[in-house]
Amino acid sequence: MATAAPSAASRIAVVTGASSGIGAATARQLAAAGYRVVLTARRKDRVEALAEEINKAGHQATAYALDVTDRAAVDEFATAFKTIGVLVNNAGGALGADPVATGDPADWRQMYETNVIGTLHLTQALLPKLDASGDGTVVVVSSTAGHGTYEGGAGYVAAKHGAHVLAETLRLEIVGRPVRVIEIAPGMVKTDEFALTRFSGDTAKAEKVYEGVAEPLTADDVADTITWAITRPSHVNVDLLVLRPRAQASNTKVHRES
Repeated sequence: MATAAPSAASRIAVVTGASSGIGAATARQLAAAGYRVVLTARRKDRVEALAEEINKAGHQATAYALDVTDRAAVDEFATAFKTIGVLVNNAGGALGADPVATGDPADWRQMYETNVIGTLHLTQALLPKLDASGDGTVVVVSSTAGHGTYEGGAGYVAAKHGAHVLAETLRLEIVGRPVRVIEIAPGMVKTDEFALTRFSGDTAKAEKVYEGVAEPLTADDVADTITWAITRPSHVNVDLLVLRPRAQASNTKVHRES
């Protein structure tokens, strides 16, 4: 199916957490689809390098160092735009895999601040700009963790449930306005940093997550899905799209080859 070219008023796409993984892949694919992408992340050097790569490829990208949990910084960032067409709330992540009985409250708090409050900050700050475009799209990159629990994941699961509920409620509250709300919920995705960050740099623990799984999802798989959903005709809203690798039937049932 052919993609719809973005209109002039809706050509700017802001992508959070764009320094690596799904965010970086999404920025590349949206730029190739004709959007001027604004790359945000805390790691300034990473987003600047990605913007340079995208621009050298003949597309348009701008880098902006931003911590989504810093509301004052988010509000200042929002003043740079009169209108935007797309907001991809991708910044997030998991920390730890401890049971509820011994989970670190600091990890829980940080996950909630990034996955939920960060999404809230960007959405609140940029919603008027999305409205002004006459054809806006908010994407929330949640997770299958936001739709089903698993042992050792309660902190992350709680945060991603929060992101899911934010998207679902926002869609109800702004119906009738020219802004779509899309939730993309990936399952097992193998990126360079997700599991490594979750296990505080422990390579053995990070690799065990994907052990025996022939083909987990890649960042490009998820970015392709996000870009497809965004480039549907304006009247088409992909409310919720769950994607997993074929080897994963649920959060707790995964086929692993010996």
